Amino acid sequence: MVERTAVLERRRSPLQRMARELETGSSANAALREVPFLAQIGLRVVADTPSAAALEAALSGPLPEGVGDVTGLPGDRHVLWLAPDEFLLITPDEADGGDDPVRITDELTAALGELPGQVVDLSANRTTLELRGPRAQEVLDKSCRLDLDPVAFPVGSALVTLLGTVGVVLWRVTPDTWRIMPRSSFATHTAQWLLDGMREFV
Repeated sequence: MVERTAVLERRRSPLQRMARELETGSSANAALREVPFLAQIGLRVVADTPSAAALEAALSGPLPEGVGDVTGLPGDRHVLWLAPDEFLLITPDEADGGDDPVRITDELTAALGELPGQVVDLSANRTTLELRGPRAQEVLDKSCRLDLDPVAFPVGSALVTLLGTVGVVLWRVTPDTWRIMPRSSFATHTAQWLLDGMREFV
């Protein structure tokens, strides 16, 4: 356990060096921060099959049923719908009481057994930016072609889209809180893009 704690303490997130820049570029109108090290497990199964049922039993909750759906699970876990046979399980950082992504992956893989499907640890593939505040939607409206009106994109929805030219997962957590998940290699670009869009609201 001591060794595992030491490993967690030595992690470096994609935007760690930008922490100060994110802070100074934020305001009460629109605040940006990184939420690093969330466990992200990719799930590939066809809905309404024995494979899906096996994963749902292991997760203690249902997979999302349609485009944009997000289901909440015990332990502050969430599953996002990405495609008809593709889902993303997100859990809190292991250092904050969340699950070890390797253990989750092993458990879900074991639950599938010989059934068709795939479970892959994607935790290092993306980081998470949280944009919060009463002008957050306006910041996103500048570079996202989706209709982000609460009627079209309600709380608890998540979609794969483009932010500028970067592919992201966009998740509306509360009316004024968004989670933006770019691939780690595009994290700096995405953060700088958002900061630029926030300037008029500082």
